[in-house]
Amino acid sequence: MHLKDSATMKRDYSLDIRHLTRVEGHANISITVKDGKLLDARWAIVETPRFFEVMVKGMSAERVPFLTSRICGICSISHALASIRALERAMKIEPPVVAEKTRLLAMHGETLQSHALHLFFLVAPDFTGTASVLPLITSHPDLIKAGLRIKELGNEISTVSAGRCTHPVSLVVGGLSKAPDKQQLLQLRTMIQESKPALDTACSFFRTLKIPEFKRETEFISLSNGSSYPSIGGSIISTDGVKQDENEYLLMTNEYSRDFSTSKFTRLSRESSVAGALARFNNNYDRLHPKAKEVAASFDLQAVCHNPFMNNIAQLIECIHILEDAGEMIDSLLDMELREIRTPYSPKAGSATGAVEAPRGILYHHMETSDEGKVVRADCIIPTTQNNANIGYDLGAIAEQALQEGKNDKEIEKLCEMVVRSYDPCISCSVH
Repeated sequence: MHLKDSATMKRDYSLDIRHLTRVEGHANISITVKDGKLLDARWAIVETPRFFEVMVKGMSAERVPFLTSRICGICSISHALASIRALERAMKIEPPVVAEKTRLLAMHGETLQSHALHLFFLVAPDFTGTASVLPLITSHPDLIKAGLRIKELGNEISTVSAGRCTHPVSLVVGGLSKAPDKQQLLQLRTMIQESKPALDTACSFFRTLKIPEFKRETEFISLSNGSSYPSIGGSIISTDGVKQDENEYLLMTNEYSRDFSTSKFTRLSRESSVAGALARFNNNYDRLHPKAKEVAASFDLQAVCHNPFMNNIAQLIECIHILEDAGEMIDSLLDMELREIRTPYSPKAGSATGAVEAPRGILYHHMETSDEGKVVRADCIIPTTQNNANIGYDLGAIAEQALQEGKNDKEIEKLCEMVVRSYDPCISCSVH
């Protein structure tokens, strides 16, 4: 780090952004530095809470996933499957193998389209010095075409496996209401092969970028199932060595409120923690597809990485993994008889948690049911909620570092915006 003279380092600085652009939802950034010392750094979400946990109270378990999927238009499949998993575990329902594989494929499609949206259309302008993606249509047409191709593929995978790409209709308690069509699966397999050059284009672009050098050690939390890269269910683990069962999600989150934000905050072993693509990478690197590991090596990304800007690269690496894994999953489904798709069940009282790896990190839905199969209590903890505190601490640390390096106000403001965007926050989700 290159340090400037003491007068520069001790200058006052303040930042007040209302609202941050190129993120989902509305939130503010405020930072105050006096005589070179950080006084305050806040990541404040200001959207109105939407109280979905109360909405599902008294609702039939079969209807719940169709409502909870409306918590988010980007990760609606994750919300549906988190509710379904919680309800199936509460009522002791075992879905058929075909349903489990199809659900994983649906998760792959959602993560692919979500990562594409973030990388190509929200983050890329930060590295090209543009205010939006629109100038890139002219300056980087191949990159934008690649992004659209990857997002289209993700949407199509979701449509074939979940009935439609937003707010799924065929993912239900007990399994599936409709099996994926084999002809459509064959078309998907072809689309996957034809889309791989688009990811090569993306990798080439991101390799040319100068990722900001910044590190603040923290704790990374993700699922782990011991056999594959995490997606649906498993143990909850952290890079600090903590491990808990899915049902012990409250011990891993410890939610609390701050008076300046309508979204909650969480922490575990430290003052804050992180969920998301980089957390999954840090905890499950060995489970990545070999091709994804090759790409990680080309970016010199190694576990455990503490640079939040590398979450963007971790998302790109996950896209590589998804294309390879989804192709193998489709081959497996094509070899199966897609007839047994839903397990009959009788409603019963119970309680359980369903945890899934949404694009932005672990999503928890806890459901308690009555003997009639109605939900009597629900609790949802969102990935962005789990990242809120860490974002705030990163903002303070990066502002201090930038001041020590003698950066001007505009440079500091851009770094602060970029570090928040690297988390890919889903703000409407966080005020569910």
